[in-house]
Amino acid sequence: MKENFRDENIDFLIRSILALETEEECFNFFCDLCTVTELQSISQRLVVAKMLSDKEVYSDIVKKTKASTATISRVNRSLKYGNDGYEIIFDRLREQEK
Repeated sequence: MKENFRDENIDFLIRSILALETEEECFNFFCDLCTVTELQSISQRLVVAKMLSDKEVYSDIVKKTKASTATISRVNRSLKYGNDGYEIIFDRLREQEK
Protein backbone atom coordinates (compact mmCIF):
# COMPACT_ATOMS: atom_id res chain seq x y z
CA MET A 1 0.00 0.00 0.00
CA LYS A 2 2.91 2.34 0.65
CA GLU A 3 3.82 3.36 -2.90
CA ASN A 4 0.81 2.53 -5.07
CA PHE A 5 -0.79 5.97 -4.84
CA ARG A 6 2.07 8.22 -3.78
CA ASP A 7 2.52 11.18 -6.10
CA GLU A 8 3.82 14.75 -6.07
CA ASN A 9 0.61 16.03 -4.43
CA ILE A 10 0.95 13.62 -1.52
CA ASP A 11 4.65 14.42 -1.23
CA PHE A 12 3.74 18.13 -1.05
CA LEU A 13 1.21 17.39 1.70
CA ILE A 14 3.81 15.46 3.70
CA ARG A 15 6.43 18.20 3.32
CA SER A 16 3.81 20.76 4.36
CA ILE A 17 2.97 18.87 7.54
CA LEU A 18 6.65 18.46 8.38
CA ALA A 19 7.10 22.25 8.05
CA LEU A 20 4.70 22.89 10.94
CA GLU A 21 6.42 23.73 14.22
CA THR A 22 3.80 23.99 16.96
CA GLU A 23 0.56 22.31 17.99
CA GLU A 24 -1.25 25.57 17.26
CA GLU A 25 0.17 25.72 13.71
CA CYS A 26 -0.79 22.09 13.20
CA PHE A 27 -4.31 22.66 14.51
CA ASN A 28 -4.80 25.71 12.28
CA PHE A 29 -3.45 23.90 9.23
CA PHE A 30 -5.68 20.87 9.68
CA CYS A 31 -8.71 23.08 10.37
CA ASP A 32 -8.04 24.85 7.07
CA LEU A 33 -7.30 21.63 5.19
CA CYS A 34 -10.10 19.38 6.47
CA THR A 35 -13.77 19.67 7.16
CA VAL A 36 -14.82 19.22 10.78
CA THR A 37 -16.14 15.76 9.90
CA GLU A 38 -12.89 14.75 8.19
CA LEU A 39 -10.82 15.92 11.14
CA GLN A 40 -13.09 14.09 13.58
CA SER A 41 -12.82 10.90 11.50
CA ILE A 42 -9.03 11.10 11.31
CA SER A 43 -8.69 11.74 15.02
CA GLN A 44 -11.15 8.94 15.81
CA ARG A 45 -9.09 6.47 13.75
CA LEU A 46 -5.93 7.53 15.57
CA VAL A 47 -7.58 7.02 18.98
CA VAL A 48 -8.92 3.64 17.83
CA ALA A 49 -5.41 2.65 16.71
CA LYS A 50 -3.97 3.68 20.07
CA MET A 51 -6.59 1.68 21.94
CA LEU A 52 -5.99 -1.37 19.74
CA SER A 53 -2.25 -0.98 20.23
CA ASP A 54 -2.89 -0.92 23.97
CA LYS A 55 -4.80 -4.23 23.58
CA GLU A 56 -8.25 -2.84 24.39
CA VAL A 57 -11.21 -4.89 23.16
CA TYR A 58 -13.61 -3.87 20.40
CA SER A 59 -16.60 -3.41 22.71
CA ASP A 60 -14.70 -0.93 24.90
CA ILE A 61 -13.41 0.91 21.84
CA VAL A 62 -16.93 1.23 20.43
CA LYS A 63 -18.21 2.57 23.75
CA LYS A 64 -15.38 5.08 24.21
CA THR A 65 -14.99 6.31 20.62
CA LYS A 66 -18.39 5.63 18.99
CA ALA A 67 -16.44 4.15 16.06
CA SER A 68 -18.15 1.45 14.05
CA THR A 69 -16.81 -2.08 14.18
CA ALA A 70 -16.00 -1.70 10.46
CA THR A 71 -13.77 1.30 11.24
CA ILE A 72 -12.12 -0.57 14.08
CA SER A 73 -11.48 -3.54 11.78
CA ARG A 74 -9.94 -1.32 9.09
CA VAL A 75 -7.67 0.35 11.63
CA ASN A 76 -6.74 -3.02 13.09
CA ARG A 77 -5.81 -4.24 9.60
CA SER A 78 -3.55 -1.21 9.18
CA LEU A 79 -1.90 -1.93 12.51
CA LYS A 80 -1.24 -5.54 11.53
CA TYR A 81 -0.39 -5.23 7.84
CA GLY A 82 0.36 -1.54 7.28
CA ASN A 83 3.52 0.50 7.23
CA ASP A 84 3.99 0.83 11.03
CA GLY A 85 3.07 4.52 10.88
CA TYR A 86 0.82 4.29 13.92
CA GLU A 87 3.44 2.51 16.00
CA ILE A 88 6.11 5.09 15.10
CA ILE A 89 3.83 7.81 16.45
CA PHE A 90 2.87 5.87 19.58
CA ASP A 91 6.52 5.06 20.35
CA ARG A 92 7.52 8.71 19.99
CA LEU A 93 4.63 9.91 22.14
CA ARG A 94 5.59 7.42 24.84
CA GLU A 95 9.16 8.76 24.72
CA GLN A 96 7.88 12.33 25.10
CA GLU A 97 5.89 11.31 28.19
CA LYS A 98 9.01 10.09 30.01
